[in-house]
Amino acid sequence: MENFLNVGAFLADAHPGFSVESGVCKERPYIQRALSLSVSPCLGGEIPEVRVWHWPERKTGWIRFMVFLIVGLLMVLRLVGELVLSALNRAEVRRHAAQPPPGAAAIMDQATYEKAAAYTLEKSRFGVITELFDALVLALVVFGGFLPWLFARVAAWGAPGAMWDDALFIFIAGLLLSIPGLPFEWWSQFRIEEKFGFNKSTVALWVSDQLKNLMLAIILAFPLLWALLSLVRWAGPTWWLWGFGLFFGFQLLMAVLARRFIVPLFNKMTPLPEGELRAKLLALADRTGFRAQTIEVMDGSKRSSHSNAYFTGFGRFRRIVLFDTLIAQLTPDELAAVLAHEIGHYRRGHIPKMLAVLAAGLFAGFGIVAWLAQSEWFNMAFGFPAGEVAPAFLMFGLLGGLVTFWFTPVMNFFSRKHEYEADAFARDAMGGSEAMIGALRKLAQKNLTNLTPHPWFSAFFYSHPTLVERERALAAG
Repeated sequence: MENFLNVGAFLADAHPGFSVESGVCKERPYIQRALSLSVSPCLGGEIPEVRVWHWPERKTGWIRFMVFLIVGLLMVLRLVGELVLSALNRAEVRRHAAQPPPGAAAIMDQATYEKAAAYTLEKSRFGVITELFDALVLALVVFGGFLPWLFARVAAWGAPGAMWDDALFIFIAGLLLSIPGLPFEWWSQFRIEEKFGFNKSTVALWVSDQLKNLMLAIILAFPLLWALLSLVRWAGPTWWLWGFGLFFGFQLLMAVLARRFIVPLFNKMTPLPEGELRAKLLALADRTGFRAQTIEVMDGSKRSSHSNAYFTGFGRFRRIVLFDTLIAQLTPDELAAVLAHEIGHYRRGHIPKMLAVLAAGLFAGFGIVAWLAQSEWFNMAFGFPAGEVAPAFLMFGLLGGLVTFWFTPVMNFFSRKHEYEADAFARDAMGGSEAMIGALRKLAQKNLTNLTPHPWFSAFFYSHPTLVERERALAAG
């Protein structure tokens, strides 16, 4: 066996177009360094008989060229799409900067409106820099040969048959790829958000959050990757079906357990004190058929003055969560309207629909990864051994967004439809639209919402209708 591995490794290193294939070699898939090589297992200490055929170098180069060309075009198309839509949005904001349209003028005073426009423009300009940088990093990573080099080094650490090193490869690659974006996250938090009065965090807290995220990745993400890749050996060709079930089940489990084990690492959750607000919200929940275990307040103000509300969990584990910033900004009736909106998502069946779409996307994604992993051209084009699942997983994760980006407006169209339905539910539950409109206006003011986005930009990127559109729909009902 040792001689077999040595011969295979020698041929693989000497001829990048070769791979090793035999019943023994398949115990360690990444001995298959590239394309096709057949080796008879050695008997005793003899050198094994080696039968080799080589994928023509011209064909290899042509496939790589075509794959790189397609990927490069997708990168350029996505970047151009983002930049054009961003430029259109900035132009629209500038066009209305001096004089807001009548619908917007009724929502904000002139000073707040000008500040919201400045906030939008600054975030958009910074977004352009981020998008260009991200595109450059992705191009360097995909075309520069670093990932195949990393895969070969990490693969050498594992024993034949081990899968933990494949999981470690994905984990290390993901960790390294997240590092270049950290300065941009810092600048967004401590420069832009600070400038407009939203940042409440400190550098120490920000660093602590990064370390906690890393810890969670080690504890949760790495074992999950290891389990997924182990299914390749355990389940054979149907591994991706089992992988889909494992990953989707893990996400559902986290939806229940995150509140108890993950959220407390970052935020303090306290029960909403007894009083008028608690009584009003619980009465609303009972009246609308939404039984929650408790109402909790999150100390979101320790990081930002932005506000939010949501519910988490399923069944008897459901909890209503309000940011402390939201409670400080709205009246009890307006808070009840916001809660009614969130309950509307539940009562109108939006949660199961979202889970179904998520499941369908995951199912398709795992199927595509399985197909790509067994397609020699895909791994070969990026310099990986054929038949390896771990590189296919990583490359799909890196490049899948180039395609799914263009489905964003479709998903957001249905998301906006759900928001209209939840608004209508809140209006009916509250006996009128005044409380909901009042809450939306205050949230727009406090969060410096852009009231004049370009129609193409909002249609593409906005998961919620604009405030003017929501008010119009509420009033029409």
